Order: sequence, then C-alpha cells, then structure tokens
Amino acid sequence: MPDPAVPPTPPVPLAALLAREDLGLRQIAGPADASAVVHWAHTSEMADPYPYLLGGELLLTAGVHIPEAAGSGTYFDDYVSRIVAAGGAALGFGVAPVHDTVPRALVAACDAFELPLIEVPPRTTFSAVARAVWQLMAQARHAELRRVTEAQQSLAAAASRPDPVPSVLRQLAQRVGGWAVLYGPDGTEVAVAGRGAERAKAAGGPEAREVREALAGLARIVRPTATAPPAGSAPTGPVASAGSAPTGPVASAGSAPSGPVTSAGPGRSAPASPASATDTVAGVHLAAYSLGAGHGFVLGIGAPQRDHGDHTIASVAAVLLSLLTGEHQSGSGAARSSALVRLLLGAPAQDVAPLLGGERWVVVHARPDTLAAPDPVAASALGAALGSPLVDVAREVVRVLLPADPEPAPQPGWTLGVSAVAGPREWAAADVQAGRALARARATRAGLVRYGARPALADLVPEADAEAHARALLARFDATPALTDTLRTWLSLHGSWDRTAVALDVHRNTVRQRIAKCAALLELDLDDPDVRMELWFALRRP
Repeated sequence: MPDPAVPPTPPVPLAALLAREDLGLRQIAGPADASAVVHWAHTSEMADPYPYLLGGELLLTAGVHIPEAAGSGTYFDDYVSRIVAAGGAALGFGVAPVHDTVPRALVAACDAFELPLIEVPPRTTFSAVARAVWQLMAQARHAELRRVTEAQQSLAAAASRPDPVPSVLRQLAQRVGGWAVLYGPDGTEVAVAGRGAERAKAAGGPEAREVREALAGLARIVRPTATAPPAGSAPTGPVASAGSAPTGPVASAGSAPSGPVTSAGPGRSAPASPASATDTVAGVHLAAYSLGAGHGFVLGIGAPQRDHGDHTIASVAAVLLSLLTGEHQSGSGAARSSALVRLLLGAPAQDVAPLLGGERWVVVHARPDTLAAPDPVAASALGAALGSPLVDVAREVVRVLLPADPEPAPQPGWTLGVSAVAGPREWAAADVQAGRALARARATRAGLVRYGARPALADLVPEADAEAHARALLARFDATPALTDTLRTWLSLHGSWDRTAVALDVHRNTVRQRIAKCAALLELDLDDPDVRMELWFALRRP
C-alpha cells in the first residue's frame, strides 16, 4: 500500500490525546505504542470505511453500522482489517447512545490486528475529540516553527564565523540531534561534526560501517556529477541491516529511483540526480542534500530520529554550505580572486581581463528607485541578475562590470545607465560614460539608458583645448558643486524645472534659485541657445 497522504502538519501523539483529562479517553485494546501518532480525526458510520480514509486518522464511530449478529461472525475482523489496510492510526468507539459497552468481539479484533482501540465516554462528543486533535496539532506546529526559526538564526550566525563550514556542520548536528558530514566532489569526507556517540557509531563496527556506507551511498545518488559505476562493481546504494526488510533510499524531486543505485552497465549514465534523498538503516535516519551542480559537494546527515522540521533545517544548512563552498571552490571564483590580486599588485587591466571572462565589457551604474541607499545584499542581487559578481557599492550608486554579451536588460526597482562597449584599457572611460547615462536615465525617468557611442561634435576639438575651455568657463563653480550638477541636469532636460527637481530630489524653487545663481556668476543669458550649447559642451568634460 502507498504511504498515506498525510497533511503537511506535525502529527499528534496518541498518548498526548489520551492524557487529556477533559476528554476521559481510555485505550482498551491494541498495542500501547508510545510512538503512535494521529494526523487527524474522522467520524464515519460506514460498515466499510476504507474508501473514505486517507491514512493516519483516528476513526470515530458509535457503532451504528454494527448488525445485531455481528459478534458471531467475521464482521469485526473484516471491519478492523479494512481500517488497518487504509492506514488508520486508531479507532475511537463512543459508548452510548447505541451501545452501552464496547463489543468484546471488536476488542479482540483490534488486539488481533494491532489497532489501538480507544473508548470514548458518553460525556465526550466526537467534535470535542476532533477539536482536541487540532489544538494539539496547532501547538505542535507552533513549537516546530519556533524550533525552525531558532535553527535558521543559529545557522546564519555560524556561517558568519571565521570557520564557517565546520561551524555550520556543528550547529546542524546539534539541531537534528545527530551528526553531519560534508562530502567533497570525489566522495571523500571533507568535514564531520556531531555528538561523540554518533560519530563513534559511524566510525567502526559492522553495523556502524553499514550506516556509514549507506550515507555515502545517498551522497552518490544526489551528487549532480554522479555517473553509474563500472559493470560488476558493488551497489552504491545503502544496504538494509540484517534481519530487517530493506527500505531503500527515497529520493525527492521525482528524478531518481526509489531504491538503491546499482550498476547501469558500461557506457550508460545513471539517472538524473535528485536534490535530496533519505533512507533508514539499522534504526538510523539518513539524509543527503546536493549543494548544487557547479562543484559536486553533498551534505549528509544521520540521526537516531527524524522530526518534523528537520528537512527545513537541513535545507537551510545546505543553502549556506552551497554558498560557502561554491564561491571558494568553483573555477570562476578562483579565477576572479586571482584577477583581483593581480590588479592590486599592479598588473595592467588588459592582462587581467581574460581571467574575468572576456575582452568586451560594459560598465553599469544603477540606483534603486527608492530613496534608500543600496545595501550590499541588494547590490549583489542586482549583479546576479545582470550576470556578474563584479559589483561595487559607491555611496548611492551601484557599479557593475560585466561582459558586453548579452546586453544588460532593465531591472525592476532600479534605474540603470550603461556605458558603450569597451576593452580593459577603456574601463575608466566606460565608468564615466555609465555615470552620464545614469544621470540621463534618472532625468528622463527611463529604466535604462545606454551611452551613445557614435562620434560627436566634441570629438572635433582637441582634448587639451576642450578641457582648458571648460575649466575657464566653469571656474566660478568650483566651490559649489551643487550648482554644476544642477546646471548640467537642467540643460540636459531642456530647461524643465519640474523634471530637474525630480532628478535631483529637490524642490522646483531650489532649482530656480540655483539656475539664477549660475546666470549671475557667469554673467550670461541662459535663455540664449548659443550660451546653452557652450555650457553643455563644457559640462560634458570629465
């Protein structure tokens, strides 16, 4: 029979329900199993409840369906066997108004089929039992959420320590009450953390070796680069303990087989790897999580029990470990670190660029659409969206250096200015171009503006003469940079007071006052198009 389709909520221990004094429930048959749990309560008076059960229920009945001659035949055996076949967790029998006592034949059938039988006293309604189940479930859910939240906080704190990988493993092992292993791309144990008893159990002895090999087998299943072993080799999946039925690993994501992985034969690939897989061997619960396709690291976990919330906690740890191992172990990360070191040591940019991934580059300047300054997390997210980890947060602007292909696309929540395509020798000039493009984008309220690369009239004037002319014309603004910025923005927007005020985040009257001050200092008529052209030519100089 397939596993019951239980809800994604913590189950309620049957013992906790029996302990409720307000209900007065009493178990009168079936095994007294402390681990028995109930996922929900369901009332039915059908003679065959099988079609109406999903599994994990506390089935409540008053015995309306029981015929008068039921005690002399196989009615109760058939009835209880169908509940067990449907995955029912327990049977609650209400005493009164139909029956004064629980039928003896029903008690015997529950003992025979090992189904817990609960006597519900006359004063307790079935709705009160169902409400108690949901109350206990809500309490368990709240406790689980609190546990997961605390675990997430402790794992994040561990990731910020000087030794992040061992710290995360230690914290994870503590939270799941077992041990944690980080497997490298070649399957070796890179780091192990956990309580001494579990580590000792995983280190020696036949049963311990079996558990250790089973966890390593799960790691091979989920490793993205895993391929099938050569023909004739030993199975790679875990082996069930002697005397117990083999359970086989259960893989998530629906892309891996549910049993142990065996040889696929020479020249054949193993099935696609899942994100995670679980198994239970020798009473130890095992789980393995892939840390991503880029580098082949795998997180393995072993614990004496598997609680609700453990998967969420392990998934958080897997994400943190993926970030910690991926950045330092990937080829691109190593090349990028090497390039930055060479630049710091004085290497020319054109010699370093090949390590970063190309010869054609653009510089992007970006500002968030909100008034808040960009933070490093948001800047990194922007860089990831544009396709480059080369990100710098400079005051209110985020600068990103990225390959020219593909072209940068607009990003929600950001205003972008993109430079012309440049080689490593022109990175500095491209940075200036991106800044100008961003100013134009903000002034025109466009999401993205690209710097125009075609020749302009300014290219006809020698650079030295143009700079000398600009310095002489704008010398009176040296002590007031705000006037220069305001005049440049105002001219770029064709003298619009409102649009200039929006671009500079100031009041329109402030713009008017600054432009009037500029006209007074320059002793020029700013309404004259020739004057505006000359000023614009000067203001465009770097």
